[in-house]
Amino acid sequence: MVDIAECPDIERQALAINPAKTCQPIGAVYAALGIHGCMPHSHGSQGCASYLRMHLSRHFREPIITTTSSFTEGQVVFGGSGNLKMALKNLIHIYKPEVVGVHTTCSAETIGDDVPGIVEEMRRAGELPEDVKVFCASTPSYVGSHITGFANMVKAAVDAFAENGEAAEAVNVLPGFVSPSDAREIKRILKIMGTEVVVLPDVSGVIDAPMTGELKLYQEGGTKIEEIERMGASKATIALGREAGNAAGMALATNFQVPLEVLPVPIGIDNVDALLMRLSAVMGKPIPKELEEERGRLVDMMLDAHAHWYGKKVAIFGDPDVTEALTGFCVSMGMEPEHVLTGTRSKDWKAAVTMIAPKATVVDDSDLFMLHRLIKRNPVDLLIGNSYGKYIARSEGIPLIRVGFPITDRANLQHFPVVGYAGTAWLVERIGNTLLDWKEDRTPDYLVELIQ
Repeated sequence: MVDIAECPDIERQALAINPAKTCQPIGAVYAALGIHGCMPHSHGSQGCASYLRMHLSRHFREPIITTTSSFTEGQVVFGGSGNLKMALKNLIHIYKPEVVGVHTTCSAETIGDDVPGIVEEMRRAGELPEDVKVFCASTPSYVGSHITGFANMVKAAVDAFAENGEAAEAVNVLPGFVSPSDAREIKRILKIMGTEVVVLPDVSGVIDAPMTGELKLYQEGGTKIEEIERMGASKATIALGREAGNAAGMALATNFQVPLEVLPVPIGIDNVDALLMRLSAVMGKPIPKELEEERGRLVDMMLDAHAHWYGKKVAIFGDPDVTEALTGFCVSMGMEPEHVLTGTRSKDWKAAVTMIAPKATVVDDSDLFMLHRLIKRNPVDLLIGNSYGKYIARSEGIPLIRVGFPITDRANLQHFPVVGYAGTAWLVERIGNTLLDWKEDRTPDYLVELIQ
């Protein structure tokens, strides 16, 4: 591979080399899929819809449903109002969704289509069935990242459907851009806590629906519209991750005075503890013994194998909320985060990660070319991130722990949670044994030990 260690330090303002992010519409589609009976609709060209479906399908190994306004050159120049109207009529007639989540693309935003206005015009003209809900989010690809698009879509759902109502004991949980297995693990923890919750979006049971032999366009999972409507009367909102959940949480706080608490993604003992203690305080309930025992087993695992990772230098990259949580997790394990990088621009993320790991090089709005240069100059023992990090890992001869989105070169990792005590235990096992495998593979036969 090309040796980039001696590349001059040139400030790049308009060029990304191997981006550490992808576009807003991908996040928007993923958020919309977490709403029960929802058909995501991409207001743009067929190429946009094909790309985002492909990217999500390669990660989840599942078909991803979405429709498109099928822009051609004419709509890019003169606007896509007519295409959107025809598309909404057709998809409602053919696919019969309960909800349609419309997101925009670069071309629609550039020409200036007023998507909410077009939908409202159709509603007034009686062109949309009364029993089909439609909501819209602005998600141009030329700003932000897939996390921005996810956050915008969740906020759009809250703005469109949340209502005032009789005060309830429920807690709103905004899990952020996590896998279906993570959403399921979060719900399991909430159930053990005895907490009445509304999880938005809930991708569990949608993208990882079981194989039953029965063909269904819309799966059993997803947050129902009536649940979103009740969010305005909930006791509190907990957003797990600032970048993906804060926008919707702030909308609920501003419009319905639902108190908002922003917590880290619950990866690592400290972050899971923070979630449980906050839930206990909000609901006035003690933390159940079952969860305390899970925590104890995790502590035991970490104690048994801490010598294998203590003092190891690590580089972390990926989505901002997940990388922030992973940084805290690594510090709690006695590892030393050397470089932490995300493709999403966020001063808040940068400040938070710097506080967790003051000695680390922390970079936002950057790419994997920059990460590789950093690792060349300050080598690490381990890389944590998605599949795109494999080229850096191969070049530098270091192991890669695949966490985050997308993972396209390994199968089934999306089915194993990384959140909660159970998910953290999986990460502890994965990191420890990967380091042992890497060490043993490079050990001469006469020095290989039976006991580690």
